[in-house]
Amino acid sequence: MNSENQQNNEQGNDTERKGNRLSKIVTRTGDAGTTGLGDGSRTTKDSLRITAIGEVDELNSSLGLLLCEDLPEAVRAALLDIQHDLFDLGGELCLPGMEVMKQAQVARLEELAEEFNRELPMLKEFILPGGTRPAAITHLCRTICRRAERAMVALHHAEALSEPARRYINRLSDLLFILGRSLNRAGGRGDVLWQKGKNAD
Repeated sequence: MNSENQQNNEQGNDTERKGNRLSKIVTRTGDAGTTGLGDGSRTTKDSLRITAIGEVDELNSSLGLLLCEDLPEAVRAALLDIQHDLFDLGGELCLPGMEVMKQAQVARLEELAEEFNRELPMLKEFILPGGTRPAAITHLCRTICRRAERAMVALHHAEALSEPARRYINRLSDLLFILGRSLNRAGGRGDVLWQKGKNAD
């Protein structure tokens, strides 16, 4: 389910439950331009909080697209864990004042980054987002992650977000950069290096 439906599910706005499954998706509660948060309150669909939730949802969906590719098993396992973490993050964002993300989740990203980066040659130049299809999609996910981070920072300036949540989204963009390089290597391609001033003459 998407983030908005998840929020409506959590607060039970005009939805019917059958065990732990939604039996009604169309609720009509958002027709006036508002949506429900996990604490039962409502906010506008263009609020900073909903913008951040939407960016995280888009990031998770983009990772789902990446997972459709032929990936090394270690990368696949890491991305699946990250998708679960991003649902945790979405849960925290839809519950104002609640802290769902844990430092252990941030630490795991740091460990993964170190593990995947260990196998890569030292980077001496800036690289272009491309190469193999999986690597290019990973770089696209990275840029969406950066956008999600900007949305979370904007929200944090208005309403405090937990430190683990802010650290997680920052570390994730670093890991995705590393995974993009790793996937190019796995696909038999090197990094696509930026050539400064290539077309200046």
